[in-house]
Amino acid sequence: MTDLIDIQAAVTEGQGADFVLQDLKIRPPQGNEVLVKVIATGMCHTDLIVRDQYYPVPLPAVLGHEGAGIITAIGENVKDLTVGDHVVLSYGYCGICKQCSSGAPAYCSEFFGRNFSGTDPQGENAICRHNHENFHDHFFAQSSFSTYALSLENNTIKVDKNAPLELLGPLGCGIQTGAGAVMNNLKVTPASSFVTFGAGAVGLSALLAAKICGATTIIAVDIVESRLELAKELGATHVINSKNLDSVQAIKDITEGGVSFALESTGRPEILKQGIDALGILGKLAIVGAPPLGTLAQFDVNDLLLGGKSIVGVVEGSSVPKTFIPQLVDLYQKGLFPFDKLVKFYDFENINQAALDSQSGITLKPIIKIAQP
Repeated sequence: MTDLIDIQAAVTEGQGADFVLQDLKIRPPQGNEVLVKVIATGMCHTDLIVRDQYYPVPLPAVLGHEGAGIITAIGENVKDLTVGDHVVLSYGYCGICKQCSSGAPAYCSEFFGRNFSGTDPQGENAICRHNHENFHDHFFAQSSFSTYALSLENNTIKVDKNAPLELLGPLGCGIQTGAGAVMNNLKVTPASSFVTFGAGAVGLSALLAAKICGATTIIAVDIVESRLELAKELGATHVINSKNLDSVQAIKDITEGGVSFALESTGRPEILKQGIDALGILGKLAIVGAPPLGTLAQFDVNDLLLGGKSIVGVVEGSSVPKTFIPQLVDLYQKGLFPFDKLVKFYDFENINQAALDSQSGITLKPIIKIAQP
């Protein structure tokens, strides 16, 4: 046990509890694992709903799943990564099931266990207290609300060292979810219409992607005026405050009948119905918002049937992180994907303020600064 590494991590002790910075220990990497010095970690809606136990992740735990950092050690079976690489950490997947083998790792047969179980696939933990009491970890195969994180080679994505590492963590989940839903699932076409229900970080990432894809009518729906103003700055041709307007009717008026592509990112069943109702003939809607497990939704089956409408559930933008994240970095570096306009940085000790600001809507995408590059 003498080779354990001292870390500081933000611990979630119980349901709804504040994050508490604690001094813990982590073991070195083994096999196909890598140890990453975490520079910064995005805070995602999923971190907060797990803290609040919408999903049954065992607590206490170290959460965080949008880490970016520098590799400091590698396991003996790691082949394509090396110490000193700049990396973004993404979601965990097995790499060998039917879905993984066919290029759809976001739908891995072991996805829930590898990302939400609180242990590695063997049921073991890597983080412990100084008295060697184990901690729940391996959240999204990383647990990156910490000065160091263990991840696997397949969910550790090497990125260009010229890119601003402290900015890149959210590409591992929230940003790739919005952008990937548009590019990989909806496959938004040039000169088409697109609407995002929800103008948070995921919704506005989708908006940026729709602009890249060539959509010419781009609509953002939200109830926060500052978000709608930002949406216009990022390329929205129309914005709708759904507190003041019937969003479905407004969308039909703007698009002369209904929108071609839609994204639902709020996780609210009544908004999902609005998204379906706002679709035009042969329209397609992607669902990325995550409500509590067991949440049901209602819609008019004949409207779906006779309109040839489609609804698709989307996890992690249906992306293959090894290829998609570097593509997003390249788009950012070329000025085509300015997701930096969505973020606000917080020091590690201010992680609870970041959570409050995220929940209130003051901040779209908090990034927690943990160390200097």
